Amino acid sequence: MGAKVLASTEQLPVGALERTLRERVDGEVRFDAGTRATYATDASNFRQTPIGVVLPRSIEAAVDALAVCAEFGAPVLSRGGGTSLAGECCNAAVIIDWTKYCHRIEWVDAERRRAMVQPGVVLDQLNRAVAPHGLQFGPKPATHGHCTIGGMIGNNSCGASAQAYGKTADNVVRLEVLCYDGTRFWVGEGDDPDAATGRELEIRRGLARLADEYADEIRARFPDIPRRVSGYSLDELLPERGGDLAKVLCGSESTLVTVLRAEVSLVPLVPDRAFVLIGYDSIADAADAVPDIVRHDPLILEGMDDKLIEHERRLGRHDAGLRLLPDGRSWLLVQLGDGDRDAADRRARELVSDLGLAGSDRVAVLDDPEDQRRITAVREDALGATARVPGEHAGWPGWEDAAVPPERLGDYLRDFGRLLDGFGYGRAPIYGHFGHGCVHARIPFELTTERGIADYRRFVERAAHLVTDYGGSLSGEHGDGQARGALLPIMFGDRIMDAFRRTKTLFDPLGRMNPGKLVDAYPVDANLRFGAGFTPLRVERQQFAYPDDGGMFANAAARCVGVGACRDHTGGVMCPSYRATGEEEHSTRGRARLLFEMMTGEPIEDGWRSEAVRDALDLCFSCKGCRSDCPVGVDMATYKAEFLAHHYRGRLRPMAHYTMGWLPLWARLARIAPAPINAITQSRRLHRPVARLAGLEPDRPIPAFAGERFASWYRRRGPRGSGARGEVLLWPDTFTDNLHPGVARAAVEVLEEAGYRVVVPSGALCCGLTWISTGQLGTARRVLARTARRLRPWLDRGVPVIGLEPSCTAVFRADGPELLPRDGDVRLLAQHTRTFAELLDGTDGWRPPGIGGSAVVQPHCHQHSVLGFAADERILQAAGIDATLVGGCCGLAGNFGFEPGHLEVSVAASETELMPAVRAAGAESVVLADGFSCRTQIEHSGSGRQAMHLAELLAAGIRGMPTGPHPEYAIVRRPGHPQSLPPDRRGIRPFIRETEAPPETGSRR
Repeated sequence: MGAKVLASTEQLPVGALERTLRERVDGEVRFDAGTRATYATDASNFRQTPIGVVLPRSIEAAVDALAVCAEFGAPVLSRGGGTSLAGECCNAAVIIDWTKYCHRIEWVDAERRRAMVQPGVVLDQLNRAVAPHGLQFGPKPATHGHCTIGGMIGNNSCGASAQAYGKTADNVVRLEVLCYDGTRFWVGEGDDPDAATGRELEIRRGLARLADEYADEIRARFPDIPRRVSGYSLDELLPERGGDLAKVLCGSESTLVTVLRAEVSLVPLVPDRAFVLIGYDSIADAADAVPDIVRHDPLILEGMDDKLIEHERRLGRHDAGLRLLPDGRSWLLVQLGDGDRDAADRRARELVSDLGLAGSDRVAVLDDPEDQRRITAVREDALGATARVPGEHAGWPGWEDAAVPPERLGDYLRDFGRLLDGFGYGRAPIYGHFGHGCVHARIPFELTTERGIADYRRFVERAAHLVTDYGGSLSGEHGDGQARGALLPIMFGDRIMDAFRRTKTLFDPLGRMNPGKLVDAYPVDANLRFGAGFTPLRVERQQFAYPDDGGMFANAAARCVGVGACRDHTGGVMCPSYRATGEEEHSTRGRARLLFEMMTGEPIEDGWRSEAVRDALDLCFSCKGCRSDCPVGVDMATYKAEFLAHHYRGRLRPMAHYTMGWLPLWARLARIAPAPINAITQSRRLHRPVARLAGLEPDRPIPAFAGERFASWYRRRGPRGSGARGEVLLWPDTFTDNLHPGVARAAVEVLEEAGYRVVVPSGALCCGLTWISTGQLGTARRVLARTARRLRPWLDRGVPVIGLEPSCTAVFRADGPELLPRDGDVRLLAQHTRTFAELLDGTDGWRPPGIGGSAVVQPHCHQHSVLGFAADERILQAAGIDATLVGGCCGLAGNFGFEPGHLEVSVAASETELMPAVRAAGAESVVLADGFSCRTQIEHSGSGRQAMHLAELLAAGIRGMPTGPHPEYAIVRRPGHPQSLPPDRRGIRPFIRETEAPPETGSRR
């Protein structure tokens, strides 16, 4: 695990510390191996297992936690979103995680443009709260959906918008801070040093002496550039800077104080913006143009090179945004704002004219908000797009954050490129905040061999000298932590380092606040996440192929780089369980960390039998949202299936694995006598005992079997129509065939009207989905191989296989080839599988019926992550339907919502986006959902709405009927069927990032 630096915690009475914290702190105190594993790393190269984690329920509870830690002499680390790239968010310490409870916006004063926030407030949460006042918090890192204000203060974060609004320190008014010894006071605006007493007075006087003693050295060694984030901001103590102690503490990375509250300043929203994209022959040429563009006062001035763009193209990300780029091999993205659209466009034209590029194919001006959003996403996704790219060595942080004077940026980049070449690292993707001279790069360091680690250490030392020679800063926004802490003497010299140590001693004499970071830092090659001799757990009888991870589950488990996009609460699908619970271990990142720690053997020591890993994965929906939404493509559904296969090998499984997991078998048996089976499962008296016996959630209704399966109906009916367009094989998945056969009947009608001859395979065939999702992969492999073999005659003739249920269709397209990579039949099946919408959208000359009206549309998670939804959107648009697409997950997710203990999380997930949208829809709006789970969740919600499949909607349009389930196809339910969840369990309040009540507004003096 790399060179170990012993922490000063080995003699701590950890058991007594844990007990005392539980007794005296109103919060969650977790010292278990699973939690410690989850918090062992951040987004850096480093790993340190914490002593324990405390999630305080209030600010005062956090104060109590710090007091207990001080009594025991335990190191402490305050943590925000955990996305730090320099290692400042992992340590052998007690971690205080503010994000679950301490995330209130206490008040907003719109008149004075101020807000008071707790440390766990997420930046986007704050901006949503103040947007109605026409305000925003100025700095906006790419992680704005999940980074916290407390974390931004700790790192003095910036982001692209710092070009206009400065660093976090420039936007902080006051801080309430707590020292390790319990001293608590406010710093910032309104400071009155004469009013201080005790330890506060001692600290203030000590800082004043430091400022006097080191003033000349500070002026000489602190670079005068926009992005100096390295070191403590002692320059803010100088009289010409105002002596603002709040600004000194910004960027101190939890090494001096714990921030309890922050009063921040807000800036007006710019109503209209124009984006200018300019292409150049090289990234250094682009940098040379920065000074001329800065004179136009841009809001944002970003740089991107062709290597980054190549990576995004290879990953298939942001295709629409990439098409907006003008000719060139590197680009500058310039954002200009003004009071109205015409003024913004005029400023864009003036910039282009001044640069002599009017009419050039090297320039694109974007004034459409959707295009602006697309190109912004290209830039914001850079970290993920440079970390894990198939066919490329993994890119790592470590030297990803240097800043130089903007006017010298071009020359610096040329020298930096030569340095990379000299170490054999090739061309690392380059991007960053070029208007401030800040450069980001992820470099293919080799961190698992002694030689590779030695090269890494020599490289960062040489790079530190290079940046210092250019008058720059080792860090331009990510902070120092461990990655750059030990390099600071190169930049600042011995005298300033002495001043830093004395500053640390003033606030933290015992050295217990985030020790080993920034000052007296661990060496850059200590505590590495991998390190020389890294040997993960050997996987016997691995189940999936992991083609993008060298064929190894261990590599897949290490794929997460800690970006934390899975902690967003809006947009996309990932990660519904985290959105419902707010627990780190329920995020994709948290689960990936647990799997990684399991593979290392410490602190997860029981390998595949680990109950901590099992419990974290238990609430994974297997929605595959992370497969598409995670910047590095973590596929937790696949990892969960792999884990379950090993965890339960040779052991009894939960009963739900035998009922829901073997649903295709039970469904085939049920066709013999569906009526009496339904009479039992739909009975109010028998439902709950039957559900318990079957290992299902007793408060969740059991779906009724259809009186006649679709396959039986089709054999009786036979094919019809001309078949002028040829044959298609309509796949009778278990859910459609046995539970919602009306969907397939409607699909037959539409396909025949479109000119296809529909064929339906006979016999007991299945995709294996339910066995995959429950980790019964041996059975899944046999079932899928048999199905592909039986379909081979149609596949050989090029007959498309049309899926109606997205989760089953996704098995054919993705899970199957990964589970049976050497099976030619399975590969052929993947190539020929189409969704219902894809077939119709690609049918020349076919047009959907003119339906009109509006629809609330829930794309299935597997449509979002594997299959795509663009064809569905085009069909809806061609049908004249005003479609509102709903994000997030329905919460039922196949077997997940039927398993005991999942009901509350299942309902909470549906309440994040789906059910509010359904309830808000007008009575005339159609609710559209292709997934059986989505339709069932809506039916169970008690909303009174019933969702349709696209096939049902089109069939109704063809017949000229009202858009609703066709009576011929509808499932007739018995009277008294418990269609909705019990009132006492329905509508459970989900975990919400927003404050429980709107923040107070009004004047705050």
